[in-house]
Amino acid sequence: MQAAFITHTGGPEMIQVGQQPVPKIDATEVLIKVAAVAVNHVDTFVRSGGFKTAMTFPFVIGRDAVGTVVETGSAVTTIQVGDRVWTNSMGYDGRPGVTSDYAALPVERVFLAPAGVDDLPLIAAVHSAATATILLTAISVVKAGMTVLIEGAAGHVGTKLVQVAKAQGATVIATANPRDFERLTKLGADQVLDYHRDFAAAINTKVQTIVDTSGKVALTTNLALLAQGGTIALITAPANNQFTFNVREFYTQQQHLEGFVISHASLSQLQAAGKLLNQWFAQGRLLDDEIQVLPFSQASRAHQLVETNGTKARVVLVPDELDAE
Repeated sequence: MQAAFITHTGGPEMIQVGQQPVPKIDATEVLIKVAAVAVNHVDTFVRSGGFKTAMTFPFVIGRDAVGTVVETGSAVTTIQVGDRVWTNSMGYDGRPGVTSDYAALPVERVFLAPAGVDDLPLIAAVHSAATATILLTAISVVKAGMTVLIEGAAGHVGTKLVQVAKAQGATVIATANPRDFERLTKLGADQVLDYHRDFAAAINTKVQTIVDTSGKVALTTNLALLAQGGTIALITAPANNQFTFNVREFYTQQQHLEGFVISHASLSQLQAAGKLLNQWFAQGRLLDDEIQVLPFSQASRAHQLVETNGTKARVVLVPDELDAE
């Protein structure tokens, strides 16, 4: 089968595309014919060796895939041959990746794809949507009546954070470039502010949850906006990797800092998020990404685009045989 793989970590040029054996499944796995694979920043971290994790070489890259089940293990009862399914937690912690014609998936990491939702928008949305969902439903739990501030809300994760927070019943304040105001309002933001300006001065209420997707807002600014007992959820870091803040005020206000990367999400968190995502996908929510499709044979280029922010689109790889159709 065709696969994109590495034999050791390094730059995008380390990615090879060639033939690998079709995986053998065990009793609790399913084999899928892969239709599409998303390329995420975390994939570039794993490939480069910047994000240390167990891997066996040759290592097939990629974590998120959608496809059709062609074989099931003897102990699998919830998935059948012919089912269209997706996964979003492969290619990490010893699990092989999915940028290949066929992929073996542990059944507990497999979700049925909702009918009527096309492969490309589904798999393009999964990583950022799952990140937003776990962050706002399990890490910094957002409930109806809360106010949530999403900074840098027009990006892939930002747009999902806006929609998930709104689905949880929150009032959503978003910061963005003015060119994105209309889009974010359509996605559910109640107030949109220009992040080039002093947006904090325009916020006249305390906020229960703040997520800065860019790492460009001073922690002191966010703490001043944060309600007593509120949480700042970190999914990135400032460029200098440093924070300065008033520690006494922080602890006396019982405020919280929570860091989150989806690679460390528990299986139960991923499963709960998968159920919610399928509900929202079936309703047409969260499927708003611009998509750039490339064949497996251009996996190295795909990693370069993501690593250098060379495209604003979500990059999705498809088998060369599908790209040629």
